[in-house]
Amino acid sequence: MVNSGLNLTWLDGDTPPSMGECESLELGEIIRRYAQGTTLLERRLLDLDDEQADAYFRPEAGVGRWSCRALVGHLADAELVQVHRMRRTVAEDQPVFALWDENAFLDAGLYTGAERPLAGFVATIHTLRVWTGEWLESLPESAWQRISLHPESGEQSLRSLLNKTTWHFEHHVWYLRRKLSRLLGEPPE
Repeated sequence: MVNSGLNLTWLDGDTPPSMGECESLELGEIIRRYAQGTTLLERRLLDLDDEQADAYFRPEAGVGRWSCRALVGHLADAELVQVHRMRRTVAEDQPVFALWDENAFLDAGLYTGAERPLAGFVATIHTLRVWTGEWLESLPESAWQRISLHPESGEQSLRSLLNKTTWHFEHHVWYLRRKLSRLLGEPPE
């Protein structure tokens, strides 16, 4: 699914992207990169059968432990959380965010089984990113200075939330691409 013309040298590199890469981008570029994030997902993700989608990995595989379905489900939930946080940052006066336990979602089985199709997770992320990207592009410069409060990270600007959201997705996509290669072999060129 990769196209977009984004500068993503990390995509096929030996290490996942760094947060610094997102922080160094101009505002318009980070918004575009955020909005087009789902273009980084390989189409063959949707070709996984249920056994493949739910296969967890041993630590020595070096691709992260979570299954592909768990990882993409986590990305959908993280997208919901981060979009809400960004919108609250613009709308409210220094909102205080709650923490969420990503492992509790895994433990509760929210990402396991055929009744949780990968396509639904991907569609959720795509829809939220297109919608939010359009909104972010419309914001006045003053909105980017707005602050929210995180219980662990302290003060965060809207821009820092966008940087983190973009990096988080790309970081996990780096691992997802390696999981797919383990399950399906290298992608065709």
